[in-house]
Amino acid sequence: MEVATPHGPARVELDDADDPRALLVLTHGSVGTVDAPDLLAVRAAALDLGLAVARVTQPFRLAGRRAPGSAARQDEAWVAVVDELRARCLGVPLVQGGRSNGARVACRTAVKVGARAVVALAFPLHPPGRPERSRAEELRGAGVDVLVVNGDRDPFGVPEARDATRLVVLPGEGHDLKKDPVRVGGIVAEWLDGLLGEEG
Repeated sequence: MEVATPHGPARVELDDADDPRALLVLTHGSVGTVDAPDLLAVRAAALDLGLAVARVTQPFRLAGRRAPGSAARQDEAWVAVVDELRARCLGVPLVQGGRSNGARVACRTAVKVGARAVVALAFPLHPPGRPERSRAEELRGAGVDVLVVNGDRDPFGVPEARDATRLVVLPGEGHDLKKDPVRVGGIVAEWLDGLLGEEG
């Protein structure tokens, strides 16, 4: 389905569940799609846990642009999409996340949309070769529990344990996390199961 936002339509692929434990909303990076191997693995693992899962193609990608535009525009569009999805899934906890740039959006908007937690895959700590331009504050400022899954060969850097509720660094993985996406899905599912179990 398409959802109108202040910056053009977004596309949502929703896998619903009967009496879902939570709603997990995921999005892509700057140049990727919602069919990235790690996102698909997380989707599958979350569905097995009884979550409803929405994968969101942001307006800039739907319009064919490679550059995501300003953080403010991305965040405004994201909030509009999540508000629409929450209206469809009333009364269940919201977890949001994404890979790379999508993880940044999820962190920046978590409090505003009332998310319970954030799943940050391949969080781009800094531009390649520019460690002085750290984005760690986006993780620390999320205001909710944050799981970060990064590869130890990621040219965008690896956050420190202090920057997240839980940090998992996978040996041999790069920024795409595609060597063993099923493992990525399992890590996310285990964390979400524990998180939601605390609320049950």
